[in-house]
Amino acid sequence: MSQAAALKPRLEQELKENILGFWMKHTIDKKNGGFLGEIDHAMNVHPEAEKSLVLNARILWTFSTAYRMYKQEDYLKMAERAYDYLTTHFVDNEHGGLYWMVDALGNPSQDKKQIYGQSFAIYALSEYYRAAGHQEALELAKELFHILEKHGYDPVHKGYIEALARDWKPTDNLSLSDKDLNEAKSMNTHLHVLEGYTNLYRVWKDEELRSKLSELIEVTLDHIVDPKTAHFFLFFDEEWNVKSDDISYGHDIEGSWLLFEAAEVLGNDQLLARTREVAIAMAEATYNEGVDSDGGLLNEANAEGLTDTNKDWWPQAEAVVGFYNAYQMTGEEKFAEAAVRSWNFIEEFIIDKKHGEWYWSVNREGVPQLHEMKVSAWKCPYHNSRACFEMIERLSKSEA
Repeated sequence: MSQAAALKPRLEQELKENILGFWMKHTIDKKNGGFLGEIDHAMNVHPEAEKSLVLNARILWTFSTAYRMYKQEDYLKMAERAYDYLTTHFVDNEHGGLYWMVDALGNPSQDKKQIYGQSFAIYALSEYYRAAGHQEALELAKELFHILEKHGYDPVHKGYIEALARDWKPTDNLSLSDKDLNEAKSMNTHLHVLEGYTNLYRVWKDEELRSKLSELIEVTLDHIVDPKTAHFFLFFDEEWNVKSDDISYGHDIEGSWLLFEAAEVLGNDQLLARTREVAIAMAEATYNEGVDSDGGLLNEANAEGLTDTNKDWWPQAEAVVGFYNAYQMTGEEKFAEAAVRSWNFIEEFIIDKKHGEWYWSVNREGVPQLHEMKVSAWKCPYHNSRACFEMIERLSKSEA
């Protein structure tokens, strides 16, 4: 048995007992419905916290996938709860699309239309349909696709604008978070539109969607991946002029496998061959530059060197899948070993053995950063559960 194959029972235990188990036990908002907006590292609930579209869509995606794979009713109940809350509180019945944030009571608190958030709704709704055959969820995903193409798409330069106002008119408030530049376009939004469209295309073989997914892969290869370094550029103006020289190792390794997956699902051999070459180069660059001596993935760098040596939870999760995907593409053992080392690092440093789930981050010495949240607008069950789902499925196929 290979080192990677031996991971499967560990992945399954972590997924079911620690990740899914934590979210089912600790995050249901029994007072106001849906799910709690914030829980801190010491498990204190912040009852007045806003509830984010990202968190709620990712909960829907996670438990839909869990039900699709394991057919356990308690997973379906979590997915149904997330779907009901999203459609009741986040959907804008007047202008279409979904609000970015609602308050603790479920009223819109940030009503702009962030394209990133709409993309995650598409991703989650199509997965809910995949898992449970829920037709209304698929119809809403299709509706969101058409809304994004009508309002978010840039017909002149291609790609998608970051955000629009509630009524889909232009807004100056573009950035996803206070960590992001307020620019017209970003790698991050395009990566997750790609992810949402890929999952929607699995269940809806629409010609317009096919054309848009194909174009989005090409836009990513043409504008977002740096051909010299095989890293993602992160921020752009409308005409694709690059606005930052930062490198995000987590996004690079995540993007390497999401790009390849998109091209595989699309089924265009020529585009798949081109994407495969780029995906391997991206995994190679991350392997050579971003992996620390302990197997953990460092956060960020620029042309001068490392700028953030912490190791957040989500790049570690993406490294497991991204490196294993690179191994599957190339047969190079170093990538399989890197995936195993990433998982070993997660087990040793990232999993919170006291309270459950994962720490947000550890520093380079492996010390948890306890000022960060356990559950929040951005701390969701998606990266870590997805790493487990992906690896379990890939390892199961290699056994067959």
